[in-house]
Amino acid sequence: MRAVVIRSVGSPEVVKIAEFPRPEPGAGQIRIKVEAAALNPADAGLWSGAFGPIPDGQYLGLGWDVAGTVDAVGPITDLTVGDRVIAIIHGGGKPLGGQAEYVVVEQYAAAPAPARFDSAAASTLPLNALTAVQALDNLGLRSGDTLAVTGAAGAVGGYALEIARTRGIRTLALARPSDEEYVTGTLGARWFTTSGDDPAAAIRGIWPDGADGVLDAAVLGDAVTGAVRDGGSYTGVRGDRIPRPTRGIKISLTSVAPDGAGLTKLVHLADAGLLTPRVAQTYPLADAAKAHAHMVQGGLRGRVVLIP
Repeated sequence: MRAVVIRSVGSPEVVKIAEFPRPEPGAGQIRIKVEAAALNPADAGLWSGAFGPIPDGQYLGLGWDVAGTVDAVGPITDLTVGDRVIAIIHGGGKPLGGQAEYVVVEQYAAAPAPARFDSAAASTLPLNALTAVQALDNLGLRSGDTLAVTGAAGAVGGYALEIARTRGIRTLALARPSDEEYVTGTLGARWFTTSGDDPAAAIRGIWPDGADGVLDAAVLGDAVTGAVRDGGSYTGVRGDRIPRPTRGIKISLTSVAPDGAGLTKLVHLADAGLLTPRVAQTYPLADAAKAHAHMVQGGLRGRVVLIP
């Protein structure tokens, strides 16, 4: 089978296609014939060297998100061959990732695919929607509370707005001026602002008492904690940009964990029309390097997706 790998770090040109034996599932695992695999910034972190070099003679696979069909199962699995699924391949640094023709995953990392969307759209759900819902859980907000989301037009931020709305949480979106109609219309944010030079002041300009919680998908860190009320909560998505605790604010890092049951709940929201998967563009697997170069150009609304 073909799979996307890197043997060195640098520019998108280090992203290569290589041939490997088809992997076999073990106990509690399934093999998926991949129909679509979404690209994420975490992939760029690997090939750019942000997470460190690759030792000589070794390689790493790329890809956290897949949609496809169960092709084989190991012992002790509830899923069966032919089931259409989505799954998260958790953690970077594995020899093979989701950007491949076949991938083996733990059953607990998979869920039935949404019936409402094709495989390309479905592949954008696992990493980003799970990150969003786990971030909201970390914040501990209740119906009626206020939530500011930075990077609100992005994949994690966008899903966070929509999931928060299903929980009765009042949301304020921080995004570019050109995204206002999208985040307040399609994604349902009740308030909107741009961050400018002082995102905390921008939020306080709308909520003078501060937000009950901030979900920092844009990785603003200390620049946005001033928007949180005393005793409120903040969660970020990158460990190197977590702000210092102050004013009794609960600070947390959201590091996504595989959760098939949670992913199934998100699929139900998607099938009910309450989540909006977004695909910026699709590429054939053979054009993986071009796809990764496109992803890091910035300004995309949605994910770039590879089609094996």
